[in-house]
Amino acid sequence: MFGTHDLALFMLAGLLLNATPGPDTLYISGRSLQQGWRAGAMASLGVGAGCLIHTTAAAIGLSALIAASATAFTAIKILGAAYLIYMGIDLMHAPAPSGTERGRPAVPAGLWRAFAHGCLTNALNPKVALFFLAFLPQFVTPGAPNKALAFLFLGLLFNLTGTLWNLGVAITVARLGSGWQRHRLRIWLSRLLGGLLVLVGVRLIFVVPR
Repeated sequence: MFGTHDLALFMLAGLLLNATPGPDTLYISGRSLQQGWRAGAMASLGVGAGCLIHTTAAAIGLSALIAASATAFTAIKILGAAYLIYMGIDLMHAPAPSGTERGRPAVPAGLWRAFAHGCLTNALNPKVALFFLAFLPQFVTPGAPNKALAFLFLGLLFNLTGTLWNLGVAITVARLGSGWQRHRLRIWLSRLLGGLLVLVGVRLIFVVPR
């Protein structure tokens, strides 16, 4: 379909890759703990929006240009790492949620903030761009008449399964967190997730294109 092959294998591999914890999962989990499932769901949709950016970039060849340019790759890498570190510190120092704990949903502004941060967390991660360049071509037929369309189709399929997985993570973590509302455990878990996000950001600095 659209110049692709082995779609069942692609979906299975995509599901396993999406289930592997990373910066996106850490951020979604942190927002779900602090603001409830609505904020976690918006963060998940934001991550999906960031993934669409990478899909489009890979389809038009922009990701390949970035990976080939040491200057461009380094600039995006440092920007992405700095943003992940900032988000990690934000999770570590954010106070326990008040409105959500009393059963009220997070305010709309907070939800859109979670969406925007989720999008940037994914879009500014150069490892995601490299992943798309390495993974998607494996399932594009060499003689495909329109390889850009094949890239877009595979990217959308990968994004769909990933978003569904992330929504499940958001709901699960929020439900688990609701049982810890009156305990310091919830706050420490949020700090732990923030610390891990900072660690991922620091490690991202040392990523080199291959």
